[in-house]
Amino acid sequence: MSIEPSPPPAWKTAPQGQTFYPSATIRCDGPAVFRSQFARDVACLLDVDDAITEWRCQPLPFSDGQEFYRPDFVAKVGNDIIVIDAATDDTPLWIEGAVRADGHQYEAVRRAELPLIRLKNAKDLLRYGNFQTGLEDRVRLLAALDEHGTLTLAECLSVFRETRPIAGMASMVLNRFIDIDLDEALIGPESTVRRRRG
Repeated sequence: MSIEPSPPPAWKTAPQGQTFYPSATIRCDGPAVFRSQFARDVACLLDVDDAITEWRCQPLPFSDGQEFYRPDFVAKVGNDIIVIDAATDDTPLWIEGAVRADGHQYEAVRRAELPLIRLKNAKDLLRYGNFQTGLEDRVRLLAALDEHGTLTLAECLSVFRETRPIAGMASMVLNRFIDIDLDEALIGPESTVRRRRG
């Protein structure tokens, strides 16, 4: 199942010229347009969610027969489509029923529910989302992980020759070549790095 594109209406987008940190996205298919920093933070978590293969901003319009509303995101998880909202007091109460009636799952994310450590790690990684790790560095690091099983982040940094070390590491995490824990603590020199399998 594909995620059908649709341009967001002007009233649902951020004011012209307004941007939200960080600017890079990894699995966003289409324009990255956010109506708030809260929505941008939710999108950061989508990019580091292993279950999500791609996502779009505000692509699906829904109606209760009187008004139209576009949720913040739609994400592809396997063969399923999940509609995701950065829910606020302005989110219409009817939207969940409308999404489910259309055959999709609906998830409302509240600001208080955001996993703060994971979010900070995701935003730190996405700061380097526009970098690409050089082939030589990528092969060298994967070979080292094959040999040792795991390495600390500090040990991995010494492998890089072509790419800025932190940028290279972040790119490899975001592009799912390697794994690093995002939930227990902020990424640091002692963080354990593993090769991604499967």
